Amino acid sequence: MLVKNWMSEKVVTIQEDDTMQQAMRLMKENQVRMLPVMNNDQLVGIVSDTDLKRASASDATTLDVHELLYLISKIKVGEIMTRNAITIPEDYTVEEAAQIMMEHNISGVPVLDCDGKIVGVITRHDVFKILINLSGLGKKGIQLAFMIEDRSGSIKEITDVIRSYDGRLASILSSYEYAPPGKRIVYIRLYDVERSRLHDLVHDLREKGTLIYMVDHRDNKRHIYMETKA
Repeated sequence: MLVKNWMSEKVVTIQEDDTMQQAMRLMKENQVRMLPVMNNDQLVGIVSDTDLKRASASDATTLDVHELLYLISKIKVGEIMTRNAITIPEDYTVEEAAQIMMEHNISGVPVLDCDGKIVGVITRHDVFKILINLSGLGKKGIQLAFMIEDRSGSIKEITDVIRSYDGRLASILSSYEYAPPGKRIVYIRLYDVERSRLHDLVHDLREKGTLIYMVDHRDNKRHIYMETKA
């Protein structure tokens, strides 16, 4: 999953000579939390809602409302922005983008093409949408979590059982996090299984691996079979 295929291509920017007041208005109108700051066509920094709040709060206790409004109409974005902004290339993966945002505790990053031109922005909100899409939650259906042996064919054994019940697979995700050595945790979302056959499906699946939980998103039913951090 490359960033260029999932980023927001509509980029709302602001010039470094614009004011705090203009930045606040742009963020509110476009419902964004950060703005790339430009000097003509050159990216020179980032201003976030946190930057704006911090700059306002520094004088909030000593100024009345009219003085504060005057202040934010005069302070330039270039005075409060974060210079040397963190950016990512458009051919980065979404996972790399998410890791960078987490490591730097930021809500989004500008995306640059091979010429260094800003072509988009990817935010935490975009990553949330990607997670929902990747997990197949839009299909509703049923999610199962298993702890299985980390060997060739162990996932196929489970999916073969699901298909024998005419189940269709929306997504398969796996992780070694929280799994003991020699094991892995697998998350499978399926749909089209008749609810009348669900009890038998669960019985057969539990012979292929340790079932951790089952969540039926259609009927909002949840069954925890094993306590774990998975």
